[in-house]
Amino acid sequence: MSANWYYVLEGERQGPVELGQVKELLSNGVLNQADYVWKKGLDNWVAIEDCSDFQEQQAPTQTPPAPANDLPGVIESSFDLTSLNTDEKIIYIKIGADRGTQEVEYGPFSVNILKKLYSENRVNAKTFVFCRGLRSWTILADVDGFEEIFNETPPKIEDKDKRAFKRKPLIARMFIQNNDQVFEGICRDLSIGGMQVLIDNFPAKVSEKISINVHPENTEHHFVAAGEIVRVLEGGHGFSFRFIDLNKDAINSINSYIG
Repeated sequence: MSANWYYVLEGERQGPVELGQVKELLSNGVLNQADYVWKKGLDNWVAIEDCSDFQEQQAPTQTPPAPANDLPGVIESSFDLTSLNTDEKIIYIKIGADRGTQEVEYGPFSVNILKKLYSENRVNAKTFVFCRGLRSWTILADVDGFEEIFNETPPKIEDKDKRAFKRKPLIARMFIQNNDQVFEGICRDLSIGGMQVLIDNFPAKVSEKISINVHPENTEHHFVAAGEIVRVLEGGHGFSFRFIDLNKDAINSINSYIG
């Protein structure tokens, strides 16, 4: 068996290794079904759960989390805010559903910045947040560690507030050729023409052409797109991206998501 597989672990490309070694990492829980792999012959990096070579490979047995009041789109957090590096910018917020206005995404922010925004009433307990480790946009008050981070007891959140936003975030994964690091950001303002990507420390340059792998938590709207960076956002927290020669599958995925 040839060693021709690569995988992404903690944002770094690893490999080449044999297929059996990747399966062993999956069985041991080092990798999970959402992690990305690639080998020669694949058009792009693909999630393990979407790769036919791993269809018979099962993730480690885990006790399923208790349902969050059976509300669609509301999923218990799988991490604790207190476990995060307080200066690492990895938290995205969605403003709007918490105050009855149009929803807009911002970020990424660190825990320390989130605390500052909370103290200034620019975010509140009903604000939706997303971070790697969460499976969907989640109300801040429902995230483990809220009491310790904000020094107050989480308020009671009504069911209607939890139903306010059901759609899962669109995640953009970017792998720059000749660079071993994988970048991950949140997509917003998606259209057939392009989108914005919120991301920190991405070496974006205007006119640079890159390929982006976009997927929500469910893969119904997954697509891969090539395009050109047309604007770098203030503070280097993201960029605007214009699609070039979208294929039919990508167009259908975007229209389906928008619709």
